[in-house]
Amino acid sequence: MRQARRTGGLGIIIGALMLGMLLAALDQTIVSTALPTIVSDLGGLKELSWAVTAYMLSSTVSTPLWGKLGDQYGRKKLFQAAIVIFLAGSALCGLSQTMGGLIGFRALQGLGGGGLMVLAQAIVGDIVPVRERGRYQGFFGAVFAVSSVAGPLLGGLFVDHLSWHWVFYVNLPIGVLALAVISSALPPGTERTHHTVDYLGMVFLGGAAACLVLMTTWGGTAYSWGDPVVVGLGAASAVLLLLWWQAEKRAREPVLPPHLFRLRAFNVASLIGSVVGFAMFGSLTYLPLFLQVVQGVSPTMSGIHLLPMMGGLLVTSIASGQIITRTGRYKVFPIVGTAVVTLALHLLSRVGPDVSTLRLSVYLLVLGVGIGLVMQVLVIVVQNAAGFEDLGVATSGATFFRLIGGSFGVAIAGSIFTSRLGDDLARLSRTVSIPPGLERTVQSDPTVIRALPGETAAAFLGAYADAISHVFLYSAPVALVAFAAAWLLPEVPLRETTRPADPGECYGAAPSARSSLDEVERGLWRLADADMRRDYYRRLGDMAGMDLPPGAVWLLARLGTQGPQAGAELAGRAGVTLERSRPYGDLLVACGLASRDDDGVLALTPAGERAAARLVLDAREGLGRLIRDWNPEENPKLRELLRRLSHELLGAVADQPRNG
Repeated sequence: MRQARRTGGLGIIIGALMLGMLLAALDQTIVSTALPTIVSDLGGLKELSWAVTAYMLSSTVSTPLWGKLGDQYGRKKLFQAAIVIFLAGSALCGLSQTMGGLIGFRALQGLGGGGLMVLAQAIVGDIVPVRERGRYQGFFGAVFAVSSVAGPLLGGLFVDHLSWHWVFYVNLPIGVLALAVISSALPPGTERTHHTVDYLGMVFLGGAAACLVLMTTWGGTAYSWGDPVVVGLGAASAVLLLLWWQAEKRAREPVLPPHLFRLRAFNVASLIGSVVGFAMFGSLTYLPLFLQVVQGVSPTMSGIHLLPMMGGLLVTSIASGQIITRTGRYKVFPIVGTAVVTLALHLLSRVGPDVSTLRLSVYLLVLGVGIGLVMQVLVIVVQNAAGFEDLGVATSGATFFRLIGGSFGVAIAGSIFTSRLGDDLARLSRTVSIPPGLERTVQSDPTVIRALPGETAAAFLGAYADAISHVFLYSAPVALVAFAAAWLLPEVPLRETTRPADPGECYGAAPSARSSLDEVERGLWRLADADMRRDYYRRLGDMAGMDLPPGAVWLLARLGTQGPQAGAELAGRAGVTLERSRPYGDLLVACGLASRDDDGVLALTPAGERAAARLVLDAREGLGRLIRDWNPEENPKLRELLRRLSHELLGAVADQPRNG
């Protein structure tokens, strides 16, 4: 696929991939501010949380399957299929006439969304040279960050100025554009990687998660906890988890290897991640309901009210990553972060109909700050604890549990809200004289409260505020458990390649299904990029004992790794003019390290080849020192990685010559 530069234009393809990922990322949050209006139109307040849960659950569970099938059968056709599935789900969501239909179509949309996220990141690895991949992956991290902030705001704007249907219809033109560009510009994949897809593991794990979510959603609301339906779901989830455990022991490439659970760091990080997912997505689901129903703000304004939370999350996640990079210490952040999240949830549990905008904004800012302090750390913890052979699955596993925690959190929050609201309205009907049937009407369409007489409206608004505050009240002890667990995180010196790469890794992204080798390569290139900004070729020449300026060292390395090239081509690759680059070629010729033919093509002499070989060896040893914690001398795959990257690194980008 690396011919993409010539066949379709790399920038166009990257833009299309970012559009596809933006669609999938936005749909995790864009629905939140539209949900109160959707409920008013379709009814089904009890099922409100499922409009979020269905999407998150199906996208999370399906991503490992998309990743493995993409490796086996090529990613272009699968990415096209994911777009089509996502667009079909979006159109059907917009056409929904019942809450049940919307929930089912959201699950279909999530199935396509999972493919968009995991395949877009994988395709970048196919079409972008390794030396430039980190920069483009950073763009995708920015997509997740932007979608977290823009989703609630855009949802409110569409509801206010168009209708809630456009929350889904907006995907259609963007998705069609992405599909057209990918179809015409992206070349078919030529490489295939054979994998044994763990179908049983995915089915059993996904089924167990679905049963648990249904049990927690229906228990105590639609059915009593002792009802055969709820008991049956609990038993089914237990059986499916047992079957999954047995299947993973026999699978050649398990989706989540059981021996990972013997790592304390993995277990603790997974628990904390689940709580963080609960706090973030639970808040995004029910805060707009509080703002629009209880405080009476517009959907657009409810999105604006959520900006302090997202702002705090963005700032602290980036800041914590920078501090961890400099100090190598990470344990303090989940401890402080979970404490702040617990405090924020407690504060939010005390809000009522009369809460001021400033006070609520401060509470949301505190919540965002706490979440941001934790999110960046979790992937670092598991990467630092896992062995090389488990690095890839441990990384995707940490993300998986955060998203599954979000699915459970939204479902459980919905159960708490529905149960408490039912109790409050029943109590209200006994103390306030209300017309028959009004209680059910208010549950079906909360917007009618604003049309009620003053005292009656205030009573109903109080019931809604109390039900939503109880969502946060019962969430606070869960966050406290995560705070206690954070003290159990082991803190060991960070491997260089596990230091924070970019904040995009934490913004609701689906597990990216990278292999262990991919994870090491990604970190190694990031470290090499940073090193090359510090006069790399001057230092490399000194190590090799060469009295040459940086530009000449770069040229020698380029010819040694890429073979003879014309002067104009070398200058273009170095990003300088031919006149500026020519003296370095003349110097190599004068030193007997290179020769130039009549066409201006430079080639190394035998002495030049020996000198270039020394540069490659020194570069390889330098890369080896960066990953010495992984013991590359004991792993043939890592040794081959060092050999390959040393050739790809040298001469890839010029270290700008200084003082000639």
